[in-house]
Amino acid sequence: MSSKRERQKWGWALYDWANSAFSTTVMAGFFPVFFKEYWNAGLDVTTSTFRLGMANSVASLVIVLMAPVLGAMADSMNRRKAMLFSFAFFGVLMTAGLYLVGRGDWLTAVFLYIGAVIGFSGSNIFYDSLLPFVSDEKDVDRTSALGFAVGYLGGGILLALNVLMTTYPSWFGIADAAAAVRLSFLLVAGWWLLFSIPLFLLVEEPAGETRPHGLTVIREGFGRVWHTLHEVRQLRHVWIFLIAYWLYIDGVDTIVRMAVDYGLSLGFERGSLIRALLITQFVGFPSALLFGRLGSRYGPRAGILLGLGIYILVTFRASRMTTADEFYFLAFMIGLAQGGVQALSRSLYARMIPAGRTAEFFGFYNMLGKFAAILGPVLMGWVGVVSGSPRVGILSLLVLFILGGILLMTVVPDREGARK
Repeated sequence: MSSKRERQKWGWALYDWANSAFSTTVMAGFFPVFFKEYWNAGLDVTTSTFRLGMANSVASLVIVLMAPVLGAMADSMNRRKAMLFSFAFFGVLMTAGLYLVGRGDWLTAVFLYIGAVIGFSGSNIFYDSLLPFVSDEKDVDRTSALGFAVGYLGGGILLALNVLMTTYPSWFGIADAAAAVRLSFLLVAGWWLLFSIPLFLLVEEPAGETRPHGLTVIREGFGRVWHTLHEVRQLRHVWIFLIAYWLYIDGVDTIVRMAVDYGLSLGFERGSLIRALLITQFVGFPSALLFGRLGSRYGPRAGILLGLGIYILVTFRASRMTTADEFYFLAFMIGLAQGGVQALSRSLYARMIPAGRTAEFFGFYNMLGKFAAILGPVLMGWVGVVSGSPRVGILSLLVLFILGGILLMTVVPDREGARK
């Protein structure tokens, strides 16, 4: 591989290092804890869990409505990098705003969190769509896995620093743990912005033939969405894969967003849950690279199915766990599977879609992923409220992993097979 292509690949992967700070420290770690203990202080655990699930679902709904049109617009203008930066900068501003939210002000916290998730998820549409430009078909599995692996490492490093800040605030000249958590939101915003720069400097986006503007772009975007929807339905195995992905990624994303809240609902200490999250991050780094190699050797579908098998075991065991040590073990198992499932799903889809229309098709890919994330957190929260037990709520995720895996086994994982 040429040194220029190698630089582009690493510049692209470093955006995962950048925005994983948000998904790790904010989305999976400190926001659920702070939301329950600080912004919803005094409420019962099922109510705060339901509010968090609704916040995640509203953010996902906005992305569902926007993603396909945004992808089509970015392809027609060849402005994937510009669109990525716009959403990333919006997410950075919303994340930084969490620093200003006072105790008990859960509604403002939800508003800013929803905005930050929209920025994070929207930027990922265009980040994913750049994958075919920084890799060729023979190394797409490893390149996709590299992004997730680097993201786990970067997100884990910043999370470790933030954990130290909240555990020993006096070491950093901070008043208390609550002030340290609020400061961590500012650190995430700065980290996200700083490490986005390599992608914009190193990744080259091929120039397009036309660059429409204004209302023409919007009309063309909606027109291409309709055309893409029709074409996806003609690509039988692409359509089957997207339905399978919609099901199983619902379970994956729900566990990412709700695991810490679930542990708090069971009465585990905050420190134990954050340590478990660190285990997931640092196990996820080598595991994602390993899954990339497995995908290259045995095919991405086989690697995804292996990861789903691990998730089925984790979900069942999580409904019965009683100690922090069990939570640590499950965190280790999630770290083994999470990055592999995400990375190989992305590379499998990249193998199947038409060349030159990556943002458009990845818009649909992200739309289905976020549509799933509307249902998962609400389902888990609602079942927990109705049953009175969060253990019953998490068991509802089993059906998503099982049905998604069954459908995935019928998919032909290449462009030629996708048209049959």
